[in-house]
Amino acid sequence: MFGEQLSFKDARKRLDGVLTDTKLIYSPVFSEKSGNEIHIKPENLQVTGAFKIRGAFNKASKLSTEEKNKGIITASAGNHAQGVAYAAQKLGIKATICMPETTPLIKVNATKSYGVEVVLHGQCFDDAYAKACELEREYGYTFIHPFNDLDVIEGQGTIALEILEELEDADCILVPIGGGGLISGIALAAKSINPDIKIIGVEPEEAKSMKVSIEKDEITTLDTVNTIADGTAVKTPGELNFSIVKDYVDEIVTVSDYEVMDAFLTLVTCHKIIAENSGSLSLAGLNKIQEKGKKIVCLISGGNIDILSISDLINQGLVYAGRIFCFSVNVVDKPGELHKISDALAKLGANIISVEHNSRRGKNIFMDVNLEVAIETNGHSHIEYITEELTKQGYEISKIY
Repeated sequence: MFGEQLSFKDARKRLDGVLTDTKLIYSPVFSEKSGNEIHIKPENLQVTGAFKIRGAFNKASKLSTEEKNKGIITASAGNHAQGVAYAAQKLGIKATICMPETTPLIKVNATKSYGVEVVLHGQCFDDAYAKACELEREYGYTFIHPFNDLDVIEGQGTIALEILEELEDADCILVPIGGGGLISGIALAAKSINPDIKIIGVEPEEAKSMKVSIEKDEITTLDTVNTIADGTAVKTPGELNFSIVKDYVDEIVTVSDYEVMDAFLTLVTCHKIIAENSGSLSLAGLNKIQEKGKKIVCLISGGNIDILSISDLINQGLVYAGRIFCFSVNVVDKPGELHKISDALAKLGANIISVEHNSRRGKNIFMDVNLEVAIETNGHSHIEYITEELTKQGYEISKIY
């Protein structure tokens, strides 16, 4: 039904000269880890740093002269905001963007750089959306919804055309889900070309509004959303998107924030590609795929991430992967004890990152010293080996992280 109302080929023509060509990247590391042939669609390299430019520009370019003259407004956690702002600048339209107060500064500043007005309101997308609707009614703006709009969905679907031109025998496409606009467009476009292709959505465990809605067979609003994947922190999926996902998406899986961090770290380490947390969802979702030997495309939806967030993610990802281990241990307060444990760790193949000396925190404050030691290791099995060996040497190890 919806597919008959959309022309993905026409949308692609409207986007001609606007988009960056994001060719598929084969991933040996994710292929080996998953037992499938994995290709990455790097929309983090797209204009404005995310796929959102596709739907935003397609919608804005189809507006009537009257609608354009009224000015446009939208709500977004970041990437749709930049897409609308970019489109407004290119098409000479006045735009107002409502964003959550929690939006990373890099996304706020990037949006402002296109000359639009930014209004920060609320703690999540839904709060910003309510504010945008209020301003729409007050000033008569034309609203460009980030996902619950057929023209936006049509623009996002152009990704599937590109994927299947490069890899026409792809078995499956993994797609991040926030409100559902991206996966709606990809599912409709991909299945119009190959009805047998499998479309799998990936949501954060603590923001799985679409999965819950599909399971209940009705649009459901979550009480709260809590995930590092801020771009997909949506409490309520779109009505159009719910209907399309229900009929065209084969499966929805959920992933933890730790799995997202692990995928992010692998992507940075092995491909030198930086994705935002929401953008890494599809790669994290590979852990939930049971099939083997399939050709799978993972869509990296965006790469707009703050530098400080990158540092934090790398550190947390290293801890999750067992590459960093921090523990506390009590030693006798006398010369040479620190050297002993340092020498023991060196012989066990661990590299000391830091040591914190707490002289008054030992079991016996008159005789003991408590050390907090952070070390670099080769993984969880290495950590177990180090812990066992130090225990054999008489040390009592307490894990900190």
